Amino acid sequence: MTFCLGITVEEGLVGIADTRVLSGNECLVARKTATYQGPGFSFFVLNSGLRSLRDKILLYFEDAFARDTQARDRLFKVVNLYAQQVRRVAQEDGAALQQADLSFNAFSLIGGQMAHDSAHRLFLVYPEGNWVEVGPDTPYQIIGATGFGKPILERSLTRADSMLYAFKVGILAFDATRLCAADVDFPMDVLLYARGSFELVEHRYQREDLREISNWWQERMRRSVEDLPSEWVEDAFSRLTRQTAAL
Repeated sequence: MTFCLGITVEEGLVGIADTRVLSGNECLVARKTATYQGPGFSFFVLNSGLRSLRDKILLYFEDAFARDTQARDRLFKVVNLYAQQVRRVAQEDGAALQQADLSFNAFSLIGGQMAHDSAHRLFLVYPEGNWVEVGPDTPYQIIGATGFGKPILERSLTRADSMLYAFKVGILAFDATRLCAADVDFPMDVLLYARGSFELVEHRYQREDLREISNWWQERMRRSVEDLPSEWVEDAFSRLTRQTAAL
């Protein structure tokens, strides 16, 4: 499994990805992010699904992107070019995967800004090669293990939040997923893009880097549960007390 999270807020983009790769009984660490920068453009790709599909799609895409200079003015054109490679690999490998009882499960998040884009954008590309743009009503998307980090994002994140706030919420979403999904773990790769900068910041976090945050959040949640308004449960517990006293 994988945890890849893309967040788009007014200030910019946040990308977070775990690095755990499972192969049978083996546990490997590998990047699930790819970054591309040049004069007037900057974007990243996050991938979930079979590692072999990810590597082949990216190699085809990089070759196509190097040749097709017409696709460098708008990010949606880059996404279309990438989607073509997804369909190409599906045609080449789909039947063989099906015979091996494997699915073509290459999901991707592509975020960034090109020279003629008025702002940064974030796209989700499906295994079929079609895509949707993410935001502003729901300014995030998870691929891979989607369920565990979603509650904190749904409750806390808005398009108007700062990049710093989005990054913090993203860390908590990753932490929740790491605790619940055995095949998602550190190191954690982070990508940050500020609107109009055309520069990506990349950083890798190890477990010990975020241990204090994880412990702090766990203790804060426990205290919050204790501080919950309790009037709504008093009736049930008063009856339980009376029943216990009658025994």
